[in-house]
Amino acid sequence: MPKYYFLSDAHIGTDIVNDRREHERRLVAWLDTVCRDATEIFLVGDIFDFWFEYRSCVPKGFSRLLGKLAEITDSGIPVHFFIGNHDLWTFGYLEQEIGLRVYKTPQIFELLGQRLFITHGDGLNDKSKIFGFTRKLFHSRLMQRCFDFIHPNIGIPVGRALSNGNRRKHSYSPYRGENDEPLLEFAKNYPASERIDYFIFGHRHILLDLRIATGSRVVILGDFYEEFSYAVLDETGLSLEHFQCQSIGWSPLDIR
Repeated sequence: MPKYYFLSDAHIGTDIVNDRREHERRLVAWLDTVCRDATEIFLVGDIFDFWFEYRSCVPKGFSRLLGKLAEITDSGIPVHFFIGNHDLWTFGYLEQEIGLRVYKTPQIFELLGQRLFITHGDGLNDKSKIFGFTRKLFHSRLMQRCFDFIHPNIGIPVGRALSNGNRRKHSYSPYRGENDEPLLEFAKNYPASERIDYFIFGHRHILLDLRIATGSRVVILGDFYEEFSYAVLDETGLSLEHFQCQSIGWSPLDIR
């Protein structure tokens, strides 16, 4: 039976957890578990807390995660990687070396007869002028080229500090209600002429599965450092799940 898995907002490398290696091991354990019956895997943004590909090097660390992803793609299972607002600076390494299918814009997939609109969600209906300006700045080719001239020993620590500082400044609020969630508003205003069965988002770090007036379901995937949540789609429908793996001595991560 075909199965499709969706996960977002792991933020691997973040200093919000005290044991980064344990955090990475848990994501690898999840991948190791789902790849046993996965038809395809969708990573819906902010898998890395910071990512920048220099022409001749990538950030230190992530060896377990990158190795597992390469193993999965080598086995023939497609892994779809959507950039988020923390890991947008990817320029070919993840595709060419790891075998991921990388997307920088929203995509529509038809799976098991269902139409899915998938994207991380940053910038959709967000009315914050500061966030909008910052997002445009970091998406600009000029900014990316300027950063490329900074030595990695300086650039990567600075990038990680900016990423962590951005999270502290814009802490993730709880569910705001049906009339005050930008991603829900986006889904409600999506052209009715284009049938969408599921909107799949990350970004907000909340768990949500809500049917809206158009008949579409809006799914926000939570995160993978506190909730350890993900979604699975099979012939019975889509459900949100929580991951636990006793084989690695499961207990809540120590969050700062």
